[in-house]
Amino acid sequence: MSAAIKQGIIIPVYNHGKALSAVVEKLIPLGLPIIIVDDGSDAETKACLKNIFSSCALAVEVTLKKNSGKGRAVIEGIKKAHELGISHVLQIDADGQHDSGRAAFFLEESASNPRALIFSRPLYDESVSAGRKHGRKIANTWAKIVTFSPEIVETMLGFRVYPVEPVYRLCRKTYMDPRMGFDIEILVRLVWKNVPVIFHPVKVTYPADGISHFHMVKDNIRISWTFTRLCFGMLIRLPVLLFRVIQRTGNKKERR
Repeated sequence: MSAAIKQGIIIPVYNHGKALSAVVEKLIPLGLPIIIVDDGSDAETKACLKNIFSSCALAVEVTLKKNSGKGRAVIEGIKKAHELGISHVLQIDADGQHDSGRAAFFLEESASNPRALIFSRPLYDESVSAGRKHGRKIANTWAKIVTFSPEIVETMLGFRVYPVEPVYRLCRKTYMDPRMGFDIEILVRLVWKNVPVIFHPVKVTYPADGISHFHMVKDNIRISWTFTRLCFGMLIRLPVLLFRVIQRTGNKKERR
């Protein structure tokens, strides 16, 4: 790994209690700083966090006084990573839905492709609902439309590796949805910035007793509003996006 690359992990947390402890335990062998952002959690989760911070030297504490949303928690984690001199961070959810065994591979891919976003595409088991699958397909289709990038296969899965600097700059200058629209918006805006995206599969499980903070009506309205804003952003960037399409088409013809 290049000396210029310093990797870390961000976990946004909101009332995830014991599930968080299991996630952290699986990540400790990586030997990387684990930035845990408490997004105004309840007493039970705060007790788990206190135990983690007292027993794990790798854990880095970031606390938000009140619940501000997953997006805001990730942004605060990015700020802390930048402060610590971390160049690339793996974002992973605290609910244990993602196969954390893929973390090492994703970090290796990031080290080999330091300019790129390393994003996951889900390998679902039978626990996923039809509604969740359908909703993701809609979001993914709109992301392809507003970026003119047919290569985008997933937008919402919270298992991904960011290069910190471009995300930090973007979040400082641009309004980003602070809640469930963030995962979509940050991807779209970084693609607009011409940051490469590489997708790899990750197993995803939704246990019956799992904790989800996705509110079907409220969060879908927020995501719809996020895409509305992104559609206006697409129109402003239309000449650049069309030029990239022409470039890609030309490159494909040359390879043939």
